[in-house]
Amino acid sequence: MDASRRLPSIVMAWRNLWRNRLRTILAALGIVIGVIAIAGLGITGSALRYGTAQQFSDITDQATVMPGEDAEQQYLTESQVQSIRGVASNATVIPVKQGRVTVSSHTGESYASVDQVTKPRELYSAHKGTIPQPFRTGVLINNETAAYLNVTIGDLIIVGDQSYKVRAIISDGGIGYRNSRVVVSPPALSKQGYSSVMIIAEDGDAAQYLANATKDHFNTEGEVVRTSSYGGLNQRVGSLFSTLNLVLLGIGSISLVVAGVSILNVMLMSTIERRSEIGVLRAVGVRRKDILRMILAEATLLGVIGGAVGAVLSAGIGALLYDTLYSDPLLVFRWASARYLIVGFCFGAFASVLSGIYPAWKAANKRPVEAIRS
Repeated sequence: MDASRRLPSIVMAWRNLWRNRLRTILAALGIVIGVIAIAGLGITGSALRYGTAQQFSDITDQATVMPGEDAEQQYLTESQVQSIRGVASNATVIPVKQGRVTVSSHTGESYASVDQVTKPRELYSAHKGTIPQPFRTGVLINNETAAYLNVTIGDLIIVGDQSYKVRAIISDGGIGYRNSRVVVSPPALSKQGYSSVMIIAEDGDAAQYLANATKDHFNTEGEVVRTSSYGGLNQRVGSLFSTLNLVLLGIGSISLVVAGVSILNVMLMSTIERRSEIGVLRAVGVRRKDILRMILAEATLLGVIGGAVGAVLSAGIGALLYDTLYSDPLLVFRWASARYLIVGFCFGAFASVLSGIYPAWKAANKRPVEAIRS
């Protein structure tokens, strides 16, 4: 049998809604706003979380080993570095010497912090130029030093009493050695031992584990070494933003509750206006469950249409947000963000169906004679 001839049917539900199109549009608009409130706020929280995770992604997989309070000397020896390599055999171990020396160019002079490392590419990211691998010659400087000395890639600067060519300008910011202003290759610094050792692990959990394992290995009789790790930072940030998203979703849900009340009002008004029509349908043999299905189909259509429009608009808003913050609008389709589009759509459809249950039940259980008489 053709769908348009079935009673009740989706086609009839659509026709009933279209007869009062202004009221239908206003009711659907409430769902649209509610879905945008939920999905939009959820995507905003997800975007902030993504940016924070990206900002700290380069340090959460690192652990730092330094001399402890009970160490015989205030530096790490070559023997201790080899022991750390044994503990962290599956990770990258980079010993670091630190010092402060005079750095000068043809235009100026500065007293700068200097790091001597063998694998700078593991610790730094190049803002300009390329960090060589292996790193045997040249020097890396950050933006502040480059601006102060008025130098760029390929220029010569003097570090201490040695002349070096600038190979790359490293990004500013970060934690730990990322704030160092000059990075040189061995043997630029003549000081004995190493100031610290950096352990680069697979992820934050591995970095935290290796930090604890290194500390347990050395500190059997006092604090020979001390360790620090930001391995748990992502987890703490994720927990913070999860709580924030729940709060935002709760705020957005209020809009959908209001929209649900609006749909309840629309469906009640619709059934009251069509009491005689429903009474005639019941009198000619249409069953209660058909009337119930017809009214629920109308509420479902309102929710599906409003939810779909709201999800599309939310995706557009999210794409604009990601494009503004990270210059990549397609990030809105990451599962962490896209799931809020699904949640908003499903919540909108569910709120509509829930709001249509009472009007549908009331219309289906109205006695035909009373309905026709009214």
